Amino acid sequence: MPFLILPLVLLLIPALIALMVPFSIVQRYRAGTARRQARGWIALMNAVLIAVSITMFLVTAAISSAWLHGALTNSLLGLAGGSVLGCLGLALSRWETNSRELHFTPNRWLVLAITLIVTARLAFGFWRAWRAWQSTPSDQSWLAESGLAGSMAVGAVVLGYYFAYWGGVWIRFQRHRSEKAR
Repeated sequence: MPFLILPLVLLLIPALIALMVPFSIVQRYRAGTARRQARGWIALMNAVLIAVSITMFLVTAAISSAWLHGALTNSLLGLAGGSVLGCLGLALSRWETNSRELHFTPNRWLVLAITLIVTARLAFGFWRAWRAWQSTPSDQSWLAESGLAGSMAVGAVVLGYYFAYWGGVWIRFQRHRSEKAR
């Protein structure tokens, strides 16, 4: 009897994960647009950990470029574009200061745009990978035809955005702290 339940559970888990993706996207948007208190150690920790992620991502893109044409180039361009968006996000964020604290609220439209770009690229990537897997001739790689290099570029946009954004939050917090000390 337990052997009959195991295949059902193994099929049910991916289905539940697929059903939870829309909810997680909505929650990510809500969390990304919430008003927060700027804390220097959190901003610095986020920037440092994202820098580590960027390093590992670029190493992976460099290795992948042996099989995926344009993986490193697309990743570097995505990282640069994301950094520009992060700086734009800092400029468009609402900053509230008082004598003791600094609060910020990220721009809703920019967070929505980044969320939709990532969602659309994921959906397109799954569709294109499925089509490439079915229709790619046996002498070509379905992975190269799936558009994975473009997906890596979108991932780099997100990494670049958050690195620039959290680095900017840390700099803004340091300025606020030095002004408060005067």
